[in-house]
Amino acid sequence: MIKETTKERRFILFALLVLAVYLSPLFILQENAHIRVHDNLDSNLAWYKVLARSGEIFGGVQGVIPQIINGVLPRNAFGTEYSVIVWLHSLLPTMVAYGVSQALTRVVAFFGMYMLLKKHLLPGEKWLTLNVTASLAFALTPFWPSGMLSTLGMPLALWAFLNIRSGEGSVRDYVVLTLIPFYASIVLGFFFFLSAMGIFWLTDVIRKKGWNLPFLAAIAYMTFVFMLVEYRLVYSFLFKGEPNSRDEYFHAHLPFWRAVRLTFKNYVLGHTHVMTLHTLFILPATFIAIYFVYSKKLWKQEKIYVFLFSLNFLLSLWYAFWFYEGWLPLTKKFHFLDTFNFARYHFLRPMVIYASFALALKIIVLQGGSWAKTAKWLAVMQILFLGLYNDEIIYRNKPSVKEFYAEELFTEIKNHIALPPEEYRVASIGLHPAIAQYNGFYTLDTYNNFYPLSYKHQFRKIIEKELVKNKAIRKYFDQWGGRCYLFTAQLGKRYMIKKDSKRRLKNLELNTDVFKEMGGRYIFSALPIDNAAENQLTLERVFQSKTSAWKVYLYKTY
Repeated sequence: MIKETTKERRFILFALLVLAVYLSPLFILQENAHIRVHDNLDSNLAWYKVLARSGEIFGGVQGVIPQIINGVLPRNAFGTEYSVIVWLHSLLPTMVAYGVSQALTRVVAFFGMYMLLKKHLLPGEKWLTLNVTASLAFALTPFWPSGMLSTLGMPLALWAFLNIRSGEGSVRDYVVLTLIPFYASIVLGFFFFLSAMGIFWLTDVIRKKGWNLPFLAAIAYMTFVFMLVEYRLVYSFLFKGEPNSRDEYFHAHLPFWRAVRLTFKNYVLGHTHVMTLHTLFILPATFIAIYFVYSKKLWKQEKIYVFLFSLNFLLSLWYAFWFYEGWLPLTKKFHFLDTFNFARYHFLRPMVIYASFALALKIIVLQGGSWAKTAKWLAVMQILFLGLYNDEIIYRNKPSVKEFYAEELFTEIKNHIALPPEEYRVASIGLHPAIAQYNGFYTLDTYNNFYPLSYKHQFRKIIEKELVKNKAIRKYFDQWGGRCYLFTAQLGKRYMIKKDSKRRLKNLELNTDVFKEMGGRYIFSALPIDNAAENQLTLERVFQSKTSAWKVYLYKTY
């Protein structure tokens, strides 16, 4: 027994060492590291900075963020102050906070999946190696950074719930259910997980396994903790107030065959916010395993695997058909079906896929001979593939964090303007507004999916003529509007124009009068504007530096 415990510890230490190597670029390179831009550098990391600087971390439920969109952005749009990630970014430099958050999430993901497999899915010393490798692979998945434990914390929560369900619940399990809400989001994962637990409990009742009140109470308890932590979200849902940008979001637009295509695309390739990288090695493993289940009639012995295999596909089916146009009659009658993204049940897939992977490898190993070696290499190749998907590798051609936020360059711009930032408003063309926001400028443009609809309509007047010229950006803005940007017909959805670009903006048509009425005074453009005078703009100066990915043409209204 002692020998086995020592072996287990060695395996776990090895897995943690792999995680440390994987995370090391973030701590070694810090601002020179390359990380995800989409829904990360272009938004969340800047939001944490703005929130910390605003003095509104504990702002009231009707408070606003003064720096963004003329002070009409609700404080509630930046989430709860009881999230650990908010405090990491308030107390630590951006990349230190980011690295700590990544490390915390991945370590919890590893131990959560390991304990789930060891206790409930693959118990026994025989499966130690398999449990550790599958858990390590799960912890290496390129999850959405600001999601924290919203998906990667699910195995740990499921482990605690299964302990309670089986009558083995302890204080430790309730500690887990209490702490996770402080480092996860209910709308980005746990609403769907907890409702799935509710269905699980109800299924037990229907199958006459008893009412299991401790299990039901545990589900209710974690939901209650989430409601307390996410009280801002609860308030915004219960007390709607004035219409917001989400009221013009319409999700049901896909014809039947496009929904079918999206089903298989999601099933095979996954989704950007819950990347699983399962296509090359995990998917073949699961099909090999289901073949053995079918050919050897192992349905009863492997019923959990069969369930997870089926659930994986059903989650993709649900995700795709949430966008099916057949929902339109219901969305017109029940507006919350548009404002809340129920497609996110597919956020359960990382847990389902990697638990399936572990069980699939077990089934393959049990076939003996060369199949056992095949299972080993499938596990090894999956971990190596995930390692090659490290941010520093896949984003190496993108700007580093330092180049993206370009603090030196924007400090120079701020000094040139030589006015307190709160006395004027700016907007950007060909650049994410988050860059200006991160550097302390007050912006008329923003990336947020929860702001007053009246502001969206007012801002639209500035870019109205550009939207008329480009159907793609018109639909993007009018039917969503989360990116309230100075869109141009020429650039479309390109808002990362680097300093080496030779392009020029031609035939730009902005309503500068409305821009000025809203307080707009300066435009940060990534490209020169040929007809600036026609837009009542004058070029003040061109800014560039070695540490910036951008060249900024500073235009002033007149």
